Amino acid sequence: MEEEKPLEIYYDDQVVGLFYVDLFVEEKILVELKSVQNLAKEHEVQLVNYLTGLQKETGLLINFGPSGVEVKRKYRQPRLP
Repeated sequence: MEEEKPLEIYYDDQVVGLFYVDLFVEEKILVELKSVQNLAKEHEVQLVNYLTGLQKETGLLINFGPSGVEVKRKYRQPRLP
């Protein structure tokens, strides 16, 4: 697991910059950490946008809120049940 790792951001398959992720696990899973009252849809959309720009498939959104830890898994492409 790496903290504050710079990853290349892609647009139309070209590198357009760097983004520093909160945590990156085994070169596969992007982890976005939050400390907010409640997770909102905007937080989930933000994580999916990060996955798209970084060309990664799986991300975890982890909130350390006042009522405990909340974890949501998100994918770049929607998954069928």
